[in-house]
Amino acid sequence: MTSDDIIKAFDRMRVWQQGDRRAVHKPLLVLHALAKVSSGSTAMEDWNDAEPRLKALLNEFGPDGSGKSRHYPFWHLQTDGLWQLEGPQNILSRPPAATPTLTELRSNHVRGGFPPALRKVLQADPLLVATIARRIVEAHFPESIRGDVLAAVGLPDDLSAAPMDAEARRHRDPAFREKVLLAYQYRCGVCGHDLRLGHQTIGLEAAHIKWFQAQGPDIVPNGIALCSLHHKIFDLGAFTILPGTYQMVFSQHLNGSDETARRMLAYHGAGLILPQSTDYLPRPEFLAWHQKQVFKNPARQ
Repeated sequence: MTSDDIIKAFDRMRVWQQGDRRAVHKPLLVLHALAKVSSGSTAMEDWNDAEPRLKALLNEFGPDGSGKSRHYPFWHLQTDGLWQLEGPQNILSRPPAATPTLTELRSNHVRGGFPPALRKVLQADPLLVATIARRIVEAHFPESIRGDVLAAVGLPDDLSAAPMDAEARRHRDPAFREKVLLAYQYRCGVCGHDLRLGHQTIGLEAAHIKWFQAQGPDIVPNGIALCSLHHKIFDLGAFTILPGTYQMVFSQHLNGSDETARRMLAYHGAGLILPQSTDYLPRPEFLAWHQKQVFKNPARQ
């Protein structure tokens, strides 16, 4: 296989979806395996070693509760032709839909990894590894947290790889940012941050409520003007916004020093600073998606 063939094979990787529910199990497993290759590891990884890392990654970057199905990609990625398993024949001979339990994978020490031929090509071409990793994070995570995802799996957060090509990339509306900032009168919807240098806004961004990677549209009712800090923690699920009341609710998982927590949690229970027209109000279906697919439960009282 050429490098282009390998890139296309990873692009074709089937990722579970049901409506607009997001699943990042396979992407995170592949990124974890790419990091192992980059570090020089050539051995297949025992599920007992991979499990705690995948559980932590899914708890951090996946929808609430997705860590419970952390073993699914370890078994199902082999159907994409990108993964190979080693273990007892009575386990490996099962049909693809017969996913082993966590206990079976642990007790039988099932091992997984890229097939030898693929692993050899990846080990010889660091740029190819970087390209695949960059395309995966671009396809499945918003820009605000891509560096965090890469760092968490053990890859550099400044990969020098080509972005996704035009065929693989959905067309974005270049005016989305300006429309959202104008709707919110160039201030953060949480804290009111509105720093400018001349006519240039500083640290203010247009956040998608329903991620672009989850088919969220580039329209103002799917956007909120947020400072860079609140944009990042919104995409990480540290807080969400309730439909109807537009009240901000923070997660119990958010913590810090007393002073930091006091400043951040001052907005818990407060109302979002609303846009200047009711036509721009966040739509309930987008807020509901964020609450179910991104927010880290449980919420603070």
